[in-house]
Amino acid sequence: MMRALLVAFAVAVLATNTVWAFTTPSITANNPGALQKQRDATSLLMSPVNDNKNEEEKPSMERRKFFSQLAFGGIVGSSFMAAPNANADWLSSVPGTDAGTKRKLNGPVVKIRNDVGRVMDELQRDLMQERWDLVESYPPQLRSFVPIFTTYTDSAFPSDAPTDNGLRVALRYEVGRFFAALERLKQATARRALNEAYVAYSDMSVHLDRYMRVGGIYTYYDEKISNEAYFAAVPDSALVYVDPAKELAEVRDLVIMSKGEDKGKTGIVIGIYPDGSKKCVVKFDRFKGMREVKIVPLDWAAKRLGEQDPDDVFLIPRKA
Repeated sequence: MMRALLVAFAVAVLATNTVWAFTTPSITANNPGALQKQRDATSLLMSPVNDNKNEEEKPSMERRKFFSQLAFGGIVGSSFMAAPNANADWLSSVPGTDAGTKRKLNGPVVKIRNDVGRVMDELQRDLMQERWDLVESYPPQLRSFVPIFTTYTDSAFPSDAPTDNGLRVALRYEVGRFFAALERLKQATARRALNEAYVAYSDMSVHLDRYMRVGGIYTYYDEKISNEAYFAAVPDSALVYVDPAKELAEVRDLVIMSKGEDKGKTGIVIGIYPDGSKKCVVKFDRFKGMREVKIVPLDWAAKRLGEQDPDDVFLIPRKA
């Protein structure tokens, strides 16, 4: 069972990294060795596994199995539903983890999910309103979270087992790309280059989303593969939007997904890649306290029609 789980997990990582490499052109173009490093990390997960672990090692094996299922629930056929309340002690269900470790992990989970998420929402608000004087203050705020990411990465997956080692590599990679994008945001802000700032912010959002998914920080995991089946009997005319063939969405536009696995979901375009890939980054509307971020084809994100409530980041009051 454990061998099958590790193989499924390794395939998931390799497939995910391959997709990431082709859907985040601004990242791989600047770091051509990134994909190879990810594949090298994936190879660690393919190491031979002794299925006959002794009783002393069983708690560690169970804990690694739990986090592997947590990170890739839809792929290995397991679903994890944490409490929607971000402050809930969801770690109480982690097998093979002592009470002290659970308390140590719960703090970083709440900070990453709540505090980092809040700062990113406020940054989106100020960037889209071109408040450059306020945007300049965000890099130091976000850098202050480095110890939090480090603590969670090292504490949640502490052993030398191939699964833990592979997860640590994957999480550290996402953190590194997050802060590399933050530096690009800082440089774009200094030049008042709005489109570059949008792309940098989008990359930050994508990598933070991936960190939370792989690290099991999301408040929910959905096993369904695609929404399209739910719309099989629904005519496209029932979804009210501007035909992307006539007018493509732009940054700040409220959109509805007209195609793909997320068909019917609503959100806002936070960035459009300028490299000719015709892809954009959509930040979906809040669900169970989380805002999912995905890179999608630009012609799948259709502008919504009619009177719409503003994106919820614009409802966040500024501190006096």
